[in-house]
Amino acid sequence: MAEDSDLEKTEQPSERKLEQAREKGQVARSRELSTFMALMIGGGTMWFMGSSLTHNMSRLLHDGLSFKQEQAFNTALLMPRLFDFSVDVLLAFAPFLAAMLITAAFSPLLLNGWLFSTESLQPKFSRMNPISGIARMFSMNSLVELSKAIAKSVVVGGVAAWVIWHHKEEVMALASQNLSAAIPQIGHLLVISFMSVVGAMLLIVLVDVPFQLWEHNKKLMMTKEEVRQEAKETEGDPMVKGRIRNLQREAARRRMMAAIPTADVVVTNPTHYAVALKYSSDAGQGKSGHKRGSIFNAPIVVAKGSDVIAQRIREIAKENNVPILEAPPLARALHKHTELGQAIPQALYTAVAEVLAYVYQLRHYQKQGGVRPNQPQALEVPAELDPLSAVV
Repeated sequence: MAEDSDLEKTEQPSERKLEQAREKGQVARSRELSTFMALMIGGGTMWFMGSSLTHNMSRLLHDGLSFKQEQAFNTALLMPRLFDFSVDVLLAFAPFLAAMLITAAFSPLLLNGWLFSTESLQPKFSRMNPISGIARMFSMNSLVELSKAIAKSVVVGGVAAWVIWHHKEEVMALASQNLSAAIPQIGHLLVISFMSVVGAMLLIVLVDVPFQLWEHNKKLMMTKEEVRQEAKETEGDPMVKGRIRNLQREAARRRMMAAIPTADVVVTNPTHYAVALKYSSDAGQGKSGHKRGSIFNAPIVVAKGSDVIAQRIREIAKENNVPILEAPPLARALHKHTELGQAIPQALYTAVAEVLAYVYQLRHYQKQGGVRPNQPQALEVPAELDPLSAVV
């Protein structure tokens, strides 16, 4: 049962799948929206250029039916005259044609924005399979498209029939009117019919656009297995990522271990924790040489670890003659509240200062002899910084 549920397309398409589909030219399309926009822009253009178009067409009709005697009997003049007449007709309809061309090119942008893809232009020989073609003809998608076409025809045809029936007296009256009165009446009826059909198309668009968006989203739905596979491809295989993290930790650990010989002291718990500190007179200066406020000359942590790593820190410190000081509260506080390469907390300045003073005295003793300094005892560590004290 679990395997069956993983194979069902129950998950919403991811951003990556939507982008891949868009790159292939697979987006939601509404032919009804393009048709509606073409009707609106075409009708509006014809409305605004109606007077000039009527004048031009009347002139062209008059000129086209007028012949001079030499033109009627000279066939050599007919082709230039036909060419000039065709150019005049094209210029008369140029604004309308330009508006329709722009509408056809940019109406899809209302639904999907700008999209250019050559995927749909690539030849697919599988589409030439007659068996597959017959299967597509009787598929569920074809039945849905057929139902939509029938519904659209019923709505548009019904509205047109209603308009004609509602104005049947005016239509019948056209036969008894003279031409000058009939032409404006015909124009009025055409405008009413056109606006009624456009209104019906608007209703179809309001239904079709959400349906196309829903259907497109449904086609791109994903199974749970596809979601998991995509996560592996985008974010990487968990095993590979774990391996990379292990390598990164190992590289950081090697850098940390290489920095231990440069440390001034290693503070231990004595076995559970170990923190290596380094103090430099210019540790608080940046690359520009300016002081950095309260952390000026503050010791920094060059290495820290617990258990096995702490043991290795102590071993490297012994091999390189780095002093090791057992100070359990301070070691716990440093391990808990510091990061590699950062200065120690200000609350631990006093305790670390005593440790460094002991280290310098020990170095002086090792070089020049004298009285061996005593290890500092009861270092001042705030209770809130000691994890063991906080637990108690």
